[in-house]
Amino acid sequence: MERMKSIDRLVEIIQEIASGEYSNDIMGLTCEDQPETVRTIAEAMGLMMVKVEAREYRLELMVKELEALNEKIKQNTIQAVSTMAHALEARDAYTEGHAARVADIACKIARQMGLAEEEIEFIRLGGILHDIGKIGFPDRLFEPHAHKNPPDLVKQITRHPRTGAEILRDLDFLGPALEYVHCHHERPDGKGYPRHLKDEQIPLGARILAVADAFDAMTTDRPYQKGRRPEAALDILKKSAGKKWDDRCVSAFDAVLTGAKSESEADEHRSNYRRPRMT
Repeated sequence: MERMKSIDRLVEIIQEIASGEYSNDIMGLTCEDQPETVRTIAEAMGLMMVKVEAREYRLELMVKELEALNEKIKQNTIQAVSTMAHALEARDAYTEGHAARVADIACKIARQMGLAEEEIEFIRLGGILHDIGKIGFPDRLFEPHAHKNPPDLVKQITRHPRTGAEILRDLDFLGPALEYVHCHHERPDGKGYPRHLKDEQIPLGARILAVADAFDAMTTDRPYQKGRRPEAALDILKKSAGKKWDDRCVSAFDAVLTGAKSESEADEHRSNYRRPRMT
């Protein structure tokens, strides 16, 4: 009777092990009071479990190493492409630092809209890389000129979102940032480029980048135009919200600027309050 109980218990434990439920219960069947056959099988199963667990541990270490290596490759690739973007900006003194500023503004808008940090990181990447498609532009586009770009150059400029997406298309870890690069010049009214998308057809990240990109362009000195004051640029964004730019993104950016201005005024007030009086 006891022998049958031991065998039944052994079968039960083996079934648990087969289903992935490891425990030390098997070791209770290796004691001297157990039938020899049960004890021998239990010892063999215990040894097998130790070997399986050791292999699983090694596999976990290998997976972690591969994940770390993959992350390193990802970061190195992003750094390389970002360096290309910075080198592109260096061709034009008027747009140097543009990508970093757009990325920074876009992240602030995204946070104001309550987006998750993971999504904000993709938007940041999109901001850094949004103009990478200009890498094939002729040098004359970056040379100082007193007027706006002639039609033939404008035609080339309108190709840069698609060119950028093609350059980055094999970097699958960019996720939605790839579409943000492709769509950052689309407009809610469908008059943007390159695909003339409308409203919700345009990814939110791209709509955020469009606002950030336009604001930085308007507030930066160009050969043919002196940079506008932030208030004037914001007013232009507001007037065309819903047509050129997403109205929710413009509203969020308005809140960002208002908050920054309030904080600046508060800092100035605190500074004046703490300043010692002259006697």
